[in-house]
Amino acid sequence: MNAIKALCFTLALTIPFWSWAADKGDHPKINITDIKQTVVQMSVQKDVSREDAVQALMSRAAEINLKYVARQQVSKELEARGLKTPYLDIFQFCNPEDAREMIMFDPIYAAYMPCRIAMVEDKDGQLWLMMLNLDMLINSELLPPELTEIAIRVNQAMLDVMVAGATGEF
Repeated sequence: MNAIKALCFTLALTIPFWSWAADKGDHPKINITDIKQTVVQMSVQKDVSREDAVQALMSRAAEINLKYVARQQVSKELEARGLKTPYLDIFQFCNPEDAREMIMFDPIYAAYMPCRIAMVEDKDGQLWLMMLNLDMLINSELLPPELTEIAIRVNQAMLDVMVAGATGEF
């Protein structure tokens, strides 16, 4: 109930401001980000099996020296608990040198690590590969040029891994 009161109070304070700003011809600038913009989604080709997609993405990650950190076979764990679930597998990768540079600049970037690619089955049985969209960080001006280069390199490497998984090509 307190949350509802707080929301009502906030709206009561802001609505008069918006009315005032509209009368002046000024409009408050509001940025709303669609959650789908924060994620890169890539469909796995229909002729690529789940196993081939996994093998291809793991192979590509090793080929480009992305260290395989962990794998969370979420759907397998849920099925072991007797819960029927769509396929969900999360792969984690890291380049330790890049990670070091990022956290030395600001430890908050540790929250983005390790880099993850999720393989998810949608309600229609289509497999998807998903990862955080690092373009928002890259384009944000929050990073100095040398860290922007690292973020671009990591982003490209993760996209390469996703393409390998999506196409089944090693």
